[in-house]
Amino acid sequence: MDLNALGRLIVIIGLSLVVLGIVLIVVSRVPLFRYLGHLPGDIRIEGENVSCYFPLVSMLLISILLSLALNIILRLLNR
Repeated sequence: MDLNALGRLIVIIGLSLVVLGIVLIVVSRVPLFRYLGHLPGDIRIEGENVSCYFPLVSMLLISILLSLALNIILRLLNR
């Protein structure tokens, strides 16, 4: 890999991180996403020195929403 290609790769990775940061800032302000992680069915175990958190229902909801969105996008692209 020559330096020109490496430079382009670093710029692309940097721009991707900036876009990801902006998306995370915007998503954190959407009220729907504030409830993720605090839904009924998310398991939180706290002891004296240990705490464990298993967001089962939140991950299930995210999985369903992403599967639905990807399915719709793929159906629209295959027309």
